Amino acid sequence: MTAEMSSFKRFLHWGPITALTIIKCITLTTLYMNSMWWPPNFSLGGFLNQAVFLMLSSLATFNFVMATLTGPGLLPLKWKPKDSNVTDQLQYCKVCEGYKAPRSHHCRKCNRCIKKMDHHCPWINHCVGWANHAYFTYFLLFSIIGSLHGAVILSCSFYRGIHRYWYLSRGLVHLATVQFTMYSIIMCIFAMGLAIGVVIALGMLLYFQMKSIWKNQTGIEMWIIEKAMYRRMHYPDLDEFVYPYDLGYIENIKQVFKNENVAKGIGIEWPVIEGCDQYTLTREQIAQKCEKRARTRTYKCIRKATGSYLPLFSQGFRVCLSPPCTDEPRLRLEVDDVIKVTRFRKHWLFGERVASEAEQKEAKLKKKALRGWFPRRCAIELIQPNQPVTSDEEDNNEIPTGDIPQKRVNKVKTSDLEEIVQSNGGNHRKPHQNGNHHHQHKKIK
Repeated sequence: MTAEMSSFKRFLHWGPITALTIIKCITLTTLYMNSMWWPPNFSLGGFLNQAVFLMLSSLATFNFVMATLTGPGLLPLKWKPKDSNVTDQLQYCKVCEGYKAPRSHHCRKCNRCIKKMDHHCPWINHCVGWANHAYFTYFLLFSIIGSLHGAVILSCSFYRGIHRYWYLSRGLVHLATVQFTMYSIIMCIFAMGLAIGVVIALGMLLYFQMKSIWKNQTGIEMWIIEKAMYRRMHYPDLDEFVYPYDLGYIENIKQVFKNENVAKGIGIEWPVIEGCDQYTLTREQIAQKCEKRARTRTYKCIRKATGSYLPLFSQGFRVCLSPPCTDEPRLRLEVDDVIKVTRFRKHWLFGERVASEAEQKEAKLKKKALRGWFPRRCAIELIQPNQPVTSDEEDNNEIPTGDIPQKRVNKVKTSDLEEIVQSNGGNHRKPHQNGNHHHQHKKIK
């Protein structure tokens, strides 16, 4: 999936197809049931009721289409700041071969750097960012109100329909207007469930979107701020971090919903509060990346990883029951592959496979993932001979990230790896002893 695809092809994806199908299913079923429950041609109230519902449905569809077609705003390829002296305060994107402007981030699904990226939304098959944030928020708002309105109409129609014969037996013919068939009652119940589900799911998403807009923070920036606070809890000597883009809730809201901000702006320079500059946040990001690289650990694959999201047959139930709650890719590994690991879970690790330049080019052309999650049991950590593990290091070996901190296990010196891999015919059934450290590996099924 690339950012340059045509507008028509962007809708040929399960996300937009599913979203539009849900909207139209609720709309058409509601209109059909409403024509029996409160016919618009019999009263002014019925006409206004249906007109309001159609308006909400149309606004939801319009904003959905505009959010997809407008896009978030792509940072130009090989972008560089006008002042070359500030490049050391910016991150460099190897894929786009350029620097990342402030508040810009690279989306691996769009394969481009996105201006003021909030998140990648599969429902619009595009990122939510600088240019389409308002359209996306309006889509959520009108979808929620329209679905709530539709749920009320469907509920009332369902009540009238199942009590039809009760009304007729008491002479209330004017209330027995809803007549169900087998298909219509199924569609009414199904559409009512969809409408309630949309209200709940999109209501939660709208809450988080409005919270981020109120503070002028994207979803990614919230994570950066959280890590900045965490760093200062553990390193009190660091300078206090001040988020530079919170201008007050009125200006924050205007920055998203006022159209001229998008029409006149270019999504690269942003107003900041006093005492901050354009690169306050990027400097914090660079510092966090440096710490991340400092805690990177080198692992070597001793057991093939299939790259499956649920490797039941190759890894067992325990690994499948505790997967990372993320849509990030799973890494396919072969025995002897070397991986630079930066995130740690109980049963999973996240890292980047060390590849040659030729392999990197091939992966870029074929869109193969070189970074991703893989089962922890598939790899063993390498330790350089001049960096022995001590008991103190073992006791203080928690990773300062938002992930669940885990103590490092399965450590081995580089010089001893081959002996371990080849021991017992590669089955790894007996523990290997090196000094005071014991390494035991289960038999490969």
